[in-house]
Amino acid sequence: MSPLSSEDRRSLLGIARRAIVEAVTLSRMWEPGATSAALAERRGAFVTLKRHGALRGCVGQPIPLDPLAHTVAACAVLAAREDTRFAPVQPDEIGELTVEISALSPMEPILPEQIEIGRHGLWIEAGRRRGLLLPQVAVEHGFTPERFLAETCAKAGLPPDTWKSLDTRISGFTAEIFSDEDAGKDVPTDQRFLYTPASPTK
Repeated sequence: MSPLSSEDRRSLLGIARRAIVEAVTLSRMWEPGATSAALAERRGAFVTLKRHGALRGCVGQPIPLDPLAHTVAACAVLAAREDTRFAPVQPDEIGELTVEISALSPMEPILPEQIEIGRHGLWIEAGRRRGLLLPQVAVEHGFTPERFLAETCAKAGLPPDTWKSLDTRISGFTAEIFSDEDAGKDVPTDQRFLYTPASPTK
């Protein structure tokens, strides 16, 4: 798995934005066409939406089932419309959204003492319950590795100390994290939330 280039990152941000615009303003699904080899690789990803700095939606697919470009497009739409913590994004909000993408590495078993805050995200499984927290969550909240493990258990609906059980599976992963704010003026204007798509044809 090769790191994403600057162009790949800009393309993914454009894909996420286009998918949201099509879904929110026209109620239709849009899928990206031909992409680079890196964007065609099967990878897990999360798309986080913020409005004025506040979380507005976050949905991901941690298991690498589809090409990265398609995963990002699908997660962007779900974050905008299906995150049950929030009302669906409305057309007049689109221009105020910031998009953040986390492209994930494969999951690998990790020991508690191997966890590096700021580098690793966590995926915990116990029975039928599963929980995931992205690397940036631990940094934003100042977690220690032990607190990070406990919070990931809580995300799965498990007691905070479940990570200590020998039956609990703990996996770690890394993520390439980038956003609109990182891209800034490098993002082509026609790929921003600054256009109104044409009316659908009948």
